[in-house]
Amino acid sequence: MSEDADSAVAALQERVRKAAQDGEALAITGGGTKSFLGRVSRGTPCSVRTVQGVVHYEPTELVVTVRAGTRLTELESTLAQSGQMLPFEPPAFGEGATIGGTIACGLSGPCRPYRGAARDFVLGVRCINGKGDALRFGGEVMKNVAGYDVSRLMAGSMGTLGILTEVSLKVLPLPSCNQTRAFEMSGESAIELMTSLLGRSLPVSATAYLDGVLRLRLSGSEAAVNTAAGALGGELASEGDAFWSQLKEHRLGFFAESSPLWRISLKPRNDVIHFPGKTLIDWGGAQYWVKSDTGFEALSELVRPYGGYVTVFGGSDQGARSDVPQDTVLKLNRRLKAAFDPAGILNPGRLFAEE
Repeated sequence: MSEDADSAVAALQERVRKAAQDGEALAITGGGTKSFLGRVSRGTPCSVRTVQGVVHYEPTELVVTVRAGTRLTELESTLAQSGQMLPFEPPAFGEGATIGGTIACGLSGPCRPYRGAARDFVLGVRCINGKGDALRFGGEVMKNVAGYDVSRLMAGSMGTLGILTEVSLKVLPLPSCNQTRAFEMSGESAIELMTSLLGRSLPVSATAYLDGVLRLRLSGSEAAVNTAAGALGGELASEGDAFWSQLKEHRLGFFAESSPLWRISLKPRNDVIHFPGKTLIDWGGAQYWVKSDTGFEALSELVRPYGGYVTVFGGSDQGARSDVPQDTVLKLNRRLKAAFDPAGILNPGRLFAEE
């Protein structure tokens, strides 16, 4: 770690120690591009943007270690120069997105069912806990963890357990060929095809159904992609990779509609679930984006029989989830919070109404 980065981390540690001593809540911030997610955390803004830069990157090792305040675009550009990528295809939702905020939010893009989630590629982290201690978990290899993998616990914790200062991630080569096939079909037929692809050895890297069209992305060697395209059929989609980028960043016309946006997560099924409003289905049928004025409780009732849950994602102040065993989740959260942040000063209220 460079001298400037060392100083920035030391300053963050001192800031946290003082806040813990004074009982001052801190709202941890990176680029601020995902501040709409979850609940509004209480506290004084505490930025990690000064902790920047790539610490270690050797392309032959397929591992990168990077400081949390580094912009996501900078990291992706560095990887692309060596023909590599972040496998989980993270959405940025803005130019200022940082890798620390990306991991803290735990978001993955259209490739999630086919390559894995953000947490699956976290090898190690450095963070500052709620007492101001600098901690390290994991490392730069896949098999270096005995016991619970705390580094992956940080993915999706929304900064409530610690302030990420450094992350080690597994990366993968960029596919040499991408091709998007389009199929005009009913929702029932689209779901049936999407779920069937989850169990087949084809180079599928994304699927999405919108407005009567199923789009399917194939990624890999040119020979593998062309063979799969011939087996699956469909039409070559004219928009190509642009569609998946716009889907990932929520720039499709679907997301621009005025109704609140809901994310509904559930296990893939062979039948379509009909929700009020307009729907986009991706992740092989495991994720429904719903644009609807229907309230949280009503959507929760619709989802409950399927064992899924609802998350508000924009345009509504109902920041909550349904159909999760709340007592168990809250009990575990409180125990983790007490261990990592005994004074309760890091992003209080961001994940749950009570922490």
